[in-house]
Amino acid sequence: MPLILKVEKDPSQSEEAIRQAAQLIVNGGVVAFPTETFYGLAALATDYQAIDKLYQLKKRPAQKSLSILIADLAELDDWIETVPKQALHLTARFWPGPLTLVFAAATHLPTNLTADTGKIGVRISSHPVAQALVREVGAPITATSANRSQSPSCRSAGEVIIQLGSDLEAILDAGLTPGGKVSTIADVTTRPPKILRIGAIAAQEVLSCWEQNA
Repeated sequence: MPLILKVEKDPSQSEEAIRQAAQLIVNGGVVAFPTETFYGLAALATDYQAIDKLYQLKKRPAQKSLSILIADLAELDDWIETVPKQALHLTARFWPGPLTLVFAAATHLPTNLTADTGKIGVRISSHPVAQALVREVGAPITATSANRSQSPSCRSAGEVIIQLGSDLEAILDAGLTPGGKVSTIADVTTRPPKILRIGAIAAQEVLSCWEQNA
């Protein structure tokens, strides 16, 4: 069984649990955590072996890249090559929130994180526990859903345990997450952006924001 670390929505009331989870991640572990939609799986985004472990745990095809969470917009330049001007308008409008933007990845990122595509999806979560976890880790974490590949997304720690069980180091248990639609994914390496997945934010909202600032 994974370590169950109970957390409140106000992360200031759960500092020790978040600290424990962050240390496990820094040491190469995989931890489930709550987001504004479903539970996610956090591995250190700069650790090739931890990312490989995550792929095996999810039974995720190696050719499917992972996205990452960052804590603050100021960190974006550290992990990508360039930021199109219009992309900054998208971040201003939709971050923190369920919009993943795909950029040209910085060359120092692990190749298994990007699945050798040279691109990386990035977002800032609006869930306070997810935000606190990224800050405590001090580096980006993966933002993939806490489930086996092709299986339903999980809204509770119990559902995560059923699917992933003892393969996880720990779960930050915040009770039920809201569920709903997953994040929308937009590739901003093309002009206009290519909508790769429609989720909580409508494609037209993304494209209209881009066009208004072209």
